[in-house]
Amino acid sequence: MMKNVYQGGIRLVLFDVDGVLTDGSLHLGALGEEVKIFNAKDGVAVALLKSHGISTGVLSGKASDALDYRVSQLKLDLAITGRSDKLRAYSQLKRDLCLDDREIVFVGDDVIDLPVIRRAALSYAPADAHELVRWEASHITRTKGGKGVAREVAEHLLQLGGLTLEEAYAPLLNKWSTHDVQQ
Repeated sequence: MMKNVYQGGIRLVLFDVDGVLTDGSLHLGALGEEVKIFNAKDGVAVALLKSHGISTGVLSGKASDALDYRVSQLKLDLAITGRSDKLRAYSQLKRDLCLDDREIVFVGDDVIDLPVIRRAALSYAPADAHELVRWEASHITRTKGGKGVAREVAEHLLQLGGLTLEEAYAPLLNKWSTHDVQQ
């Protein structure tokens, strides 16, 4: 069994959805049904983080059936959706899980995300995030929203925790079949 060598202290990575896991476009059908376009690379990112004992979740101002399906498909550890007061939801989540800001990473792209970006230990913003968010985030990805932001965040975070890319991916590559990797 491969030893988890990640030493970063982060226990949870939370992702905003629209503009982070998607490109922010809204695809609506004639009856109002919503279709979201997700990137397969971000599914691998979830498995990568989990393989190092880091929980994953979404904190989204919107709720949708498409998002619920993707959360279930990726087996995210938690999903807080339909909450426009993200700081209140984040604070409640911390209490419920007995976590401290120092143990949480947040990835957001728009001004509604700023209160959480200011609180989490580390924050990331996609390359095309709102200017105010880019100013305040700890890190800006090279990737735009919906184009694999979560994958870039996961790799960067694990490298900050002292791993090489090879070490970061070793648990997945050595035992791919035992990890539930959904792209």
